[in-house]
Amino acid sequence: MSAPYLVVIPCLNEETHLPALLQALQADPSARGACIVVADGGSTDGSADIVRAEAAQNPNLVLMHNAKRIQSAGTNMAVAAYGDDCPFFIRLDAHAHYPAGFLARLIDAYNTSTADSVTVAMRAVAAPDAFFQAAVATAQNSVLGNGGSAHRAAGVRRWIDHGHHALFRTAMFRSVGGYDESFTHNEDAELDTRIVAAGGRILLAADIVMDYFPRATAWGLAKQYFNFGKGRAKTVMKHRTRPKLRQLAPVAVAPAALLALLAPLTPLAAVPLALWLALCLAYGLVLGLREGAPSAAFSGVAAALMHFAWSFGFWRQLLFSGGRAGTPARSQPTSAPGKA
Repeated sequence: MSAPYLVVIPCLNEETHLPALLQALQADPSARGACIVVADGGSTDGSADIVRAEAAQNPNLVLMHNAKRIQSAGTNMAVAAYGDDCPFFIRLDAHAHYPAGFLARLIDAYNTSTADSVTVAMRAVAAPDAFFQAAVATAQNSVLGNGGSAHRAAGVRRWIDHGHHALFRTAMFRSVGGYDESFTHNEDAELDTRIVAAGGRILLAADIVMDYFPRATAWGLAKQYFNFGKGRAKTVMKHRTRPKLRQLAPVAVAPAALLALLAPLTPLAAVPLALWLALCLAYGLVLGLREGAPSAAFSGVAAALMHFAWSFGFWRQLLFSGGRAGTPARSQPTSAPGKA
């Protein structure tokens, strides 16, 4: 299938958000002629049927089965199979909402720069009447929840070392080996590390903002951030890097929690954990007062859960991984069999 560029959508059980995304692509003039691949990781809901129904009306839409299930593998597979004639490809998240003109603005940012990767700003939003999800969104949009990540706020375009993935120059993506498929989380930051090391340039087009729907349950959020922490530790181990200053505070949460177990012997042992928890709750109350929303006031609880799970995931990977820190670069297939 010859196309001017490739759009890859990794997907797993996204029947809630997938129809709107595919319909928006169908109506977007910038997407006409593009090859759109939904790499489905074995959805058990109606996601695959939704794609098949849309594909019956759009011959450029392809449903690809991703037996490895994870996003990194799905993206690698799609680029290997359909990326040969595409100078760049765009990765979209099924669990997100994109503004009108997103593709055109993204392609313009690529064409008017020397970027090997264009990243975008990301804003967390909640469904109507979703109290916990709204609290999580407020936390993730704040410094308390995102640590001041560059791509978590709208702004001006600038060069960075990591951002929310949106567009890649295909040649650069392939030259560094694509995503490391041993990573289930933090695969984006790990790939960016290799791109920068190879001399690539990553542009944050912070004037382009997408909406992300965070986890709607405490268990789902905790599991996600536990895996985020594990993924960050794998990246640190693989590339022998140090966590950034904004990541050091969450790293300390798990040790503080373990130290607090000694509180029956000495109450001072609980002080670090108590101070951290008080800070989270107080910050959440400030956000609640500022936004005038009870859910925003609960954001401190959501942020504390995120920090706690991330920290335990980080230390779990660091201490009990048995030295496994990811596969070497270039280990993943980046072109289809028999193709250059």
